Amino acid sequence: MLAGLILLLGAGLNRVLSRLLSRALFRISKRRTAGVSEAELHELLIQPLSTLLFLGALFLAFNVLRYPLPDAATLPLPPRAAAEPPLKLLLLGAFHLGVIVVLIWVVLRLVDFALLVVRRRAELAAAAAGTSANLSASHQFLPFAKDLLKVFVVIIGLLVALGVVFGVNVTALIGGLGIGGLAVALAAKDSLENLFASFTIFLDRPFVVGDLVTAGDVSGTVEKIGFRSTRLRTAEKSYLTVPNKSLIDKPLDNLSLRTSRRVGFTLIFDQETTSAQLRAIVEEAVAAIRAHPLVTADVQMKFVGITPQGLEVSVQYFVETSAYDEYLDVKETLNYRLIETVEHQGGSFADVTPPVARR
Repeated sequence: MLAGLILLLGAGLNRVLSRLLSRALFRISKRRTAGVSEAELHELLIQPLSTLLFLGALFLAFNVLRYPLPDAATLPLPPRAAAEPPLKLLLLGAFHLGVIVVLIWVVLRLVDFALLVVRRRAELAAAAAGTSANLSASHQFLPFAKDLLKVFVVIIGLLVALGVVFGVNVTALIGGLGIGGLAVALAAKDSLENLFASFTIFLDRPFVVGDLVTAGDVSGTVEKIGFRSTRLRTAEKSYLTVPNKSLIDKPLDNLSLRTSRRVGFTLIFDQETTSAQLRAIVEEAVAAIRAHPLVTADVQMKFVGITPQGLEVSVQYFVETSAYDEYLDVKETLNYRLIETVEHQGGSFADVTPPVARR
């Protein structure tokens, strides 16, 4: 009856106490948590704190119970089990394991909260400075740092559980891992190379989250940089995962850092177009292209060749934009202007359709 009363009392006070604990933690860290609300901390910690308090109620409830001892004549017991009932020892081991797991859960949520605070402070600093450079670097580094910290927390929690609950000699275990580390390193060669490549990306910063990059035959916008791979959003809106080693080993073109986009193609006019018409088309077309506000001054349109198909004129200009959609809009607008110019000067394009093969 007393154990049941403790469980009922713990269940009734669980939500209230967990809310009070999260509120106290927020008040302690309030001076360093600019930009993060108490509700966000409460949302992160309410479940692990409730579980931790429930485990405390379970411990108090089961601690008041009396556990039967087995018959010593039929079942030999070790010294510790002779003093403590085996069932109680089993429940204590399960309780210790549960507490360690929940504490790991709490620490992981605190890592999420701490990095959320760092991100919000970076956003506030970037907004105050009126720049997004620091914000891009923060968005690139924080997910990587969060994953790295969580891996260390889980490893430390696992070692503590092995030592406290299962009685494993952690020092000897770590020494054994050092001996077998070479075999593990050889087995995980590719993973280690990708991990070191991720550190290279963070140190050299050839790109940040949000940049449009091309490496080899892959191209896309960087959405996340992880331990092993980088996630790209392609032009087809697919989600592409690229190993970090591939981005370091191959020549990488950061398209977001270029100041302009090049447009280049060749126009072919028929043989009936006169030299006067061709000169007039080139002069009017160059003036029309230069008149566009997003086109640089170095516009080139040259009569480069005479072939059996017709008169070849090369066109080249640069559009001052890093946005692909805006680049396509400018290119489309100027293509229409080129057609209108040819029509205005009475020229015509050559028919370069290949003839049908005779049987």
